[in-house]
Amino acid sequence: MTLTRADLAAGELEVIGQLVDASNGSLLCRLHRDTPDPAEVIYKPRVGERPLWDFPEGTLSQREVAARVVADALNWTIVPPTVWREGPYGPGMVQEWITTDATIDLVSLVQSDHPALRRIAVFDALINNADRKGGHLLPDLDGIIWGIDHGVTFAVDDKLRTVLWHWRGQPIPNDLLSDIGSWLTGWQGEEEWLTELSSLLAADEIKALHERAQQLSEAGTHPFPSPDWPAIPWPPF
Repeated sequence: MTLTRADLAAGELEVIGQLVDASNGSLLCRLHRDTPDPAEVIYKPRVGERPLWDFPEGTLSQREVAARVVADALNWTIVPPTVWREGPYGPGMVQEWITTDATIDLVSLVQSDHPALRRIAVFDALINNADRKGGHLLPDLDGIIWGIDHGVTFAVDDKLRTVLWHWRGQPIPNDLLSDIGSWLTGWQGEEEWLTELSSLLAADEIKALHERAQQLSEAGTHPFPSPDWPAIPWPPF
């Protein structure tokens, strides 16, 4: 099942459990719509966020929504449908629950050169993802690899940490560069996605996003890890 953002925004949320391993409050919910069967979603209310010293307080769930906005603008199927809305515990992000393919070995997948992972690696460089763990990559039953948990993204300072360094220094595929180039042209107008980003991120974070896109487009290569901090998040899965 793939929900639309309108589905996520309009349905009634019923909390049925909590993901106890999550570092921030993550609630499993049923989303009741005008259909016989409810859908399962993840709801992360702002009040459940743990403050971080290097990110503004109360902004992590908004960053998750911003990641989906950027993926949509690029026409990249990476982030599950995600919206910012009111819920039982106040405003927060709501995202479609992904049922994973249990037959796929995640360690082997992460170590592979799967083209979907390469696109995610470029996406993470764009959004400055500080926490791309292997467990944040979800292969679904339709063969799509989704990326989740984008709360620590869009910082102004370079914070990229990821398990996807396979292509460091290598040329970015032309189709991905073309998508980035097309996306960059949208910054000249009044695109709906840019208006939405303005409601989710600070102005300097949006400016930094634009600069990273320009730098990637001009360099045409995957970035190298920074020597100034650990390149891989811990734990990596």
